[in-house]
Amino acid sequence: MIKARKRLWVVLASAGVLVSAGVLAGFALRDAMTFFHSPAMVAEAPPLPGQRIRVGGLVIEGSVERPASGGASFSVTDTIADIRITYAGSLPDLFREGQGIVAEGAFEETGVFVASRVLAKHDEAYMPPEVASALASAEARGALPGSTGRDAWTLGQARIGQSRT
Repeated sequence: MIKARKRLWVVLASAGVLVSAGVLAGFALRDAMTFFHSPAMVAEAPPLPGQRIRVGGLVIEGSVERPASGGASFSVTDTIADIRITYAGSLPDLFREGQGIVAEGAFEETGVFVASRVLAKHDEAYMPPEVASALASAEARGALPGSTGRDAWTLGQARIGQSRT
């Protein structure tokens, strides 16, 4: 009976250690994960300011501004909504207007997305899978190509305000 009880304690202690390790690993991974959002998804349910996410879409023609201080500011669209993005680094060599990109960063309180990293497609046939699926779903909803002129963050904040009243 004593051997059985010792074995039970060893099993319970081992299970406790495994559960604790799993919980710690989950917390560590949660901080490292960033989820993809299309401009339409941001309009439907905007993330919290400061929450790290990835946004993507097509760079709107004529939206790229390169200030003398460096960096760039541009807008992306999924043909349903637009997101304004600022980036302090140097853009990838393959970055161009009208192409698909994915930017990783966070929204400020003002609704501007501040990117810490910008990824551009690497050849003519490639588009990031998240951007391709967001554009396909926008096309399926009958959205017309091109900029909508509707800022996704502002649309999302308006929806939150409506749901609270």
